[in-house]
Amino acid sequence: MLRLTAAPDIKAFKGEVKDGYNFWLYTPPGATAGPKPLIVFLHGASLCGTNLDKVKRYGTLDAVSMGRQLDAYVIAPQNPRGSWSPRRVMNCVDYIERHCAIDTARVYVIGMSLGGYGSIDLASAYPDRIAAAIAMCGGATSTNLSGLNQLPLWIVHGTADRAVSVKQSDRIVESMERSRADGDSVRLTYDRIDGWSHASPAKLLYTTEIYDWLLSHRLDEPGRPRHKTPVITEQLMRSAYAGLSAPKRKSHRRHRKR
Repeated sequence: MLRLTAAPDIKAFKGEVKDGYNFWLYTPPGATAGPKPLIVFLHGASLCGTNLDKVKRYGTLDAVSMGRQLDAYVIAPQNPRGSWSPRRVMNCVDYIERHCAIDTARVYVIGMSLGGYGSIDLASAYPDRIAAAIAMCGGATSTNLSGLNQLPLWIVHGTADRAVSVKQSDRIVESMERSRADGDSVRLTYDRIDGWSHASPAKLLYTTEIYDWLLSHRLDEPGRPRHKTPVITEQLMRSAYAGLSAPKRKSHRRHRKR
C-alpha cells in the first residue's frame, strides 16, 4: 500500500438509500480502470447520531484521510441509534454496487464495539456476500450465528475490556463451534488478548496489515479458506501510524456499545 499523493475522494450521501443509512464513500484512485473491492466500516456507539461528520473521527475513513491508501472503495455509514441493522447496511452496499464498479466477490466488513456487533450480525446474515470480516471488542445481537462458519472471520477482544466484556466474543466462538458441521474448515481467528482494554484494538484500524488480510480473500475462491492472519505484536501496534501524515494518538474510551 502506498501513501496518498492528493486529498482523498470522500463524499457524503444523505437520504439516498431507502431503508438505509447516511454514509461517507471513499473512491480509490484509478476506480475507472475496473471493478474494485468494497470495505464496509461500522462505527461504535459514540459516533451514533445525525451529524455525519462524527463518523470521520476514527476508523477506516480516518485512516484514509491520514494517508492510508486502500485500493478499495470504503463506505462508512452512520447509525442514528440502537443496534446496526444488517438489512439496512446491505441496502447501502446494494446502492453502491449499482452506482460504482464494485468487485462483488470482494466485499468486506470491519467494525469496533457497537460496530463489532454490527460486523458479526452482517457477516452471519450475509455470508454469501461478505468475503471476510473483522470484529473488534464487540459481540452479537443475532441469535443465529451459523453463517459465520462459512467465511474467514477475525475477532479481537481484550480481557480487561470493561465496556463490552470479552465474554461476548467468547459466546460467539462457542456458538460457532457448536454449529460447525463435520468437515467444515476452520475459518476463524480469535485474538483474546490479556490485559487489553476496550480502547486497545483501535490502533489496528490504522495498520496496513488488517486491510491486507481482508483484501486477500474472495467469495469465489474454492473452499473460501482463511488466509494467514497477522500476529498482533507490540511492534505492529507501535507502527500503526507509520507513513501517515498526521498521527493521531486518540482516546477511544467512548467507543462502546452502551
